[in-house]
Amino acid sequence: MEVILVFFVLIVIVLCLFFTNIRIVPQAHAFVIERLGVYCQTWGAGLHVKIPFIDRIARKVNMKEQVADFAPQPVITKDNVTMRIDSVVYFMIFEPKLFAYGVENPIMAMENLTATTLRNIIGDMTLDDTLTSRERINSQMLAAIDAATDPWGIKVNRVEVKNIDPPAAIKEAMEKQMKAERDKRAEILTSEGHKQSMILEAQGKKESAVLNAEAEKQATILRAEAVKEKEIKEAEGKAQAILALRKAEADGLKALKEAAADDAVLKLRALDAFTKAADGQATKIIIPSEIQGIAGLAEGITSVVKHKD
Repeated sequence: MEVILVFFVLIVIVLCLFFTNIRIVPQAHAFVIERLGVYCQTWGAGLHVKIPFIDRIARKVNMKEQVADFAPQPVITKDNVTMRIDSVVYFMIFEPKLFAYGVENPIMAMENLTATTLRNIIGDMTLDDTLTSRERINSQMLAAIDAATDPWGIKVNRVEVKNIDPPAAIKEAMEKQMKAERDKRAEILTSEGHKQSMILEAQGKKESAVLNAEAEKQATILRAEAVKEKEIKEAEGKAQAILALRKAEADGLKALKEAAADDAVLKLRALDAFTKAADGQATKIIIPSEIQGIAGLAEGITSVVKHKD
């Protein structure tokens, strides 16, 4: 009975040891395992069992990308201006064994490395270059820090300079300069606006003058066209009157011809025409002798002169 009890106790102890040494490694994590104090293996994500009293988990490593926000560091520029700059490092662990055994405190070591690298880079730049060359600073820091952290199992993906804080006097001078630049730009914009306004006004006057000239031109053309049309109509009317007169005369001659008028009738018609012609102002008429004889006028009269009082 005692043997059975001891056996049962041993089974319980073995089961307890087995279950208490079961480990589940989460996704994107890794466990560094030591056996008797010496590195043995690295567990990836999944179910694992370690040997009791022999194996131990030396370090749990997060394999995700992480962010290290470092405090502002005092740096001195090439032109001896002291300023404070803080930075942010984005990194991930690609080798858990190197991360566990490469350096005592990897994050602190990376922070010190970042500060040293930043001082070296800024020391070769002037204040103006520092304020306007963030991308250049970031790329140089990334290259230097990534190469230095490879033996620690750390991969640096990106380095960003957050804030550049110059001394108060320089900051005040920069603000005055920026204000002067803003005032200058405002004056330039105002001048440009006034210039554009004057240009638009001149263009408006020019277009108005052109339109007025075009309108006057069109009016002159229309007046000339009207005079031309009037003269044409008058000429056509006179031509039609002359044609009508000629037609009437032709018709009269035709009628005389058809009526077989004799010499005496023709002479009487001629006398009538001369009488009408003499009914004018300051007109001198020479009457043929044939008409004188037919009309029975006085033989001594050779001309008739009529004058208006």
